[in-house]
Amino acid sequence: MNPVIGSPAPAFTLYDSEKNNVSLSDFKGKNILILFFPLAFTSVCTSELCAIRDNINKFNNLEVQILAISVDSLYTLARYKSDQNLNFTMLSDFNKEVSSQYNTLYELFSYGMRGVSKRSAFIIDKQGIIRYSEILEDASKLPDLQGIEKMLQELSD
Repeated sequence: MNPVIGSPAPAFTLYDSEKNNVSLSDFKGKNILILFFPLAFTSVCTSELCAIRDNINKFNNLEVQILAISVDSLYTLARYKSDQNLNFTMLSDFNKEVSSQYNTLYELFSYGMRGVSKRSAFIIDKQGIIRYSEILEDASKLPDLQGIEKMLQELSD
């Protein structure tokens, strides 16, 4: 079941790339952009996350907390964050629990891999309600960054 726009966002706690526990509830009172992505060090994921990095001022000006989540280990994410100079929170969903809660897992990904996060985006408002949901079946596609930015702008007005 997909998390529904207008419903409370499923709560979670994951480790970040700095080995800290991070909970969704830590950001209550902030607008949050959650980006699930398949795998660190892959071309489309790198393009997506570097686009966020390069436009971080837009998100900061809108007072948005960005959480990027994949099933990679926190060690892999730490290296990826460092190598790409990513300037937002990277969370490891190694056990696939949060990706499952948000219904963003591929049953079968490329090269026979199972349980990889689908590229997807969720916007959660200051009250913890889902305001935007985009789950992509095709991992070569990018989320609608213009649509995301428009929704974040509406929430900040």
